[in-house]
Amino acid sequence: MEEKVHTVKPQQCRIIEPGSMDPCTIVIFGASGDLSARKLMPSLYKLYETGNLPESYSVVGCSRSAMTDEEFRNKMHQAVMESVKLDEKTWEAFAKNLFYKIVSYDSKESFNYLAHYLKELDKQKKTGDNRLFYLAVPPTLYPVLATMIGKAGLADEAADDTGWSRIVVEKPFGRDLETALALDNTLHESFQEHQIYRIDHYLAKETVQNILMLRFANSIFEPIWNRSFIDYVGIIAAEKLGVEHRAGYYEQAGVLRDMFQNHMKQLLALTAMEPPSLFEADRVRDEKVKVFRSLKPLAKGSLNNDLILGQYSAGSIDGKRVPAYRDEMGVDPRSFIPTFALMRVFIDNWRWRGVPFYLASGKRLAKKVTRIVVQFKDVPHSMFRSVIDENIQANRLILGIYPEEEITLTFQTKAPGSKVCLRPVTMDFKYYDKYQGEILDAYVRVLHDCILGDHMLFWRQDGVELAWSFLDPILEECEACADPENTLQLYESGSWGPTAAKRWMDLILERSER
Repeated sequence: MEEKVHTVKPQQCRIIEPGSMDPCTIVIFGASGDLSARKLMPSLYKLYETGNLPESYSVVGCSRSAMTDEEFRNKMHQAVMESVKLDEKTWEAFAKNLFYKIVSYDSKESFNYLAHYLKELDKQKKTGDNRLFYLAVPPTLYPVLATMIGKAGLADEAADDTGWSRIVVEKPFGRDLETALALDNTLHESFQEHQIYRIDHYLAKETVQNILMLRFANSIFEPIWNRSFIDYVGIIAAEKLGVEHRAGYYEQAGVLRDMFQNHMKQLLALTAMEPPSLFEADRVRDEKVKVFRSLKPLAKGSLNNDLILGQYSAGSIDGKRVPAYRDEMGVDPRSFIPTFALMRVFIDNWRWRGVPFYLASGKRLAKKVTRIVVQFKDVPHSMFRSVIDENIQANRLILGIYPEEEITLTFQTKAPGSKVCLRPVTMDFKYYDKYQGEILDAYVRVLHDCILGDHMLFWRQDGVELAWSFLDPILEECEACADPENTLQLYESGSWGPTAAKRWMDLILERSER
């Protein structure tokens, strides 16, 4: 009988050569703003530096501020220097393709001029009528800009596939189901679904993508990834920062709209989804949508059984005193906007029936951490109960996303020595251990995928609608509450949230954090 030999390849990956990427023009609306300076331009520079931009490209910044091309380049140079290690010669080569145009967002004439300018620039730079429009503006401007882009003919794609047009929008995708549908209708007046890219940068984090690889590229996990072996799943995205400069937005959103409609739902879907038949964008998104459809609605009239809301009061972060949310600049001193939420949800399907998922997110918490905790059930029968006088800790798998990108698995072994003693040990995989390649930021990855036309890391509209359909009744009941003071619990900045949340938070936190 011939022996079967397993060979291990050091690296198995899909490689995209820059020459195989379509040439294109990247148009950034809101180019004078914070998102463009902090994230987009450093990411585009990094793509260029690592050889992941097309050979022919141009970047056109657009906003209402008056700037020349040279002033725009100087401003972006300063922004990139503050974000990444910059090589001056590389920057000079990259910056030759940076341009700037003043655009009045509500002026058809201004957009017609922009269309003419882009056509001439395309001839000069040979970018093939391929255009990516990135809306780095407040969400209220999404409908205005999408409409104007369409009226100027910039959303049109050639029938012979010789030129494409894509639009990128950041979350939030509306503030409820009604506004999400209205936004989608406006986008589809000019763009088809395949042209729309709804960004959730959490999906582009390497460790988040690795969830699918861990589950579906390793046969040891899938047989135990279900209600028979898993006791509960905890997902936490905690921040030490307060509302900072986002008070205007946060007073309208709160933690449920800001985190639970998008980031937390995506982490939940990746953890709970069924295996797609192929690793392709729509196959993966189909399985995510099935998770959203299977979410059991929270019981109306008794939300407090499954939902704990809080708002941070004054306290200390890293030894420094910080103000209460209501004392932050731009916040209503009588505000009842939640800055913390812990939600228990159930997925009503064969795999997960009866398994609780604890989703927690908040500001001004003790530590900035994002992780997924998979807690396995206790052993069904302990044959050691007559030998050791202690409980056996159940196995625990942690998928760390921040600050450490890692996977840890805790299990029991015998402690060395003559006595029979158990001790928990941890196998720890650091994501970047022995990795020599370039580490790319999440925005670098999503911009790259937009240029490639890969929808894998982006929301699809049916997923957006299902996420809002689940959350809308919760928001309506919370916002219509006659006694918000008793519903919203204050917690000290630097703590792990309201006292009422401790029992569930302890399930998610590590012992050293409690």
